[in-house]
Amino acid sequence: MSPALGIVDGVPDEMSTAAAGEKDSFAVAATALAVAEADLEKAVGDDSAEEEEWWKADGMPWNHKPGRSDYWCMGWIGFLGIFSLAMLPLRGWLLGLDPPILMGITGSRTGAAATGALASVNEAPHWLWWLLLGSIMSIKLDWVYWWAGKLWGRGMIGVWAGRSERSRRRYEQAEEWARKLGWLGVLVAYVPIPLPIMPVVFVLTGASAMKVKWFVALDFVAATVWNLGYLALGWGVGDPIVDALKYYAKIANWVAIALLVVILAPIFLKTKKKAQ
Repeated sequence: MSPALGIVDGVPDEMSTAAAGEKDSFAVAATALAVAEADLEKAVGDDSAEEEEWWKADGMPWNHKPGRSDYWCMGWIGFLGIFSLAMLPLRGWLLGLDPPILMGITGSRTGAAATGALASVNEAPHWLWWLLLGSIMSIKLDWVYWWAGKLWGRGMIGVWAGRSERSRRRYEQAEEWARKLGWLGVLVAYVPIPLPIMPVVFVLTGASAMKVKWFVALDFVAATVWNLGYLALGWGVGDPIVDALKYYAKIANWVAIALLVVILAPIFLKTKKKAQ
């Protein structure tokens, strides 16, 4: 994906800020849906209560009765959060195994910096091709956010913000920045700052009726420029990063296992608690 660096609402660094938003928003939407359905069941037999449709409940991104497109888009957003979490152990393992491949199949900024360091000592001869492939892989699912904006306007931003005052302020700041930047926001969305700029910008491009082909083109250019910058940074640092990578390669398997445990442990504990 196309993640900005930083931690958003407790989500690890290598996940994009967008990924954090995906995970949190899908959880909020799922919870709201469950509550709304429970309320609807209580209203059976009451004609006036039946008119209170579940899709009007707080925590839903749409302002109309959802159709097939709405369900598919929400499903894709949920998939993005799960996919990003699942990729974390692979990222940790590939960084030690082969940084150019990491950059190529995930679009990782860390992979780009590591590849630049290797290229500076002639250990990554095909770095340009991995860079271009990485840009494609980085933006491969960003269209989902554009689609959410096209379908629901800023509705998804409201879902991400939730009821937390702190979260609401952060998303309001991000939205203010995004509206000021306009289409340039796509190029700035990758800036590693502790604001969810990326998902907000992508949603607003859809809400502003930007054509998807222009969004994808801008997104590709932005991902390429930023990965090239990280690659140049790694190239400039050079040997120290290469030495660190050689050490990291020895423990990469353990790092991948640790990341897997970090991801699965909360799920296991939550399931166990629910069963009890």
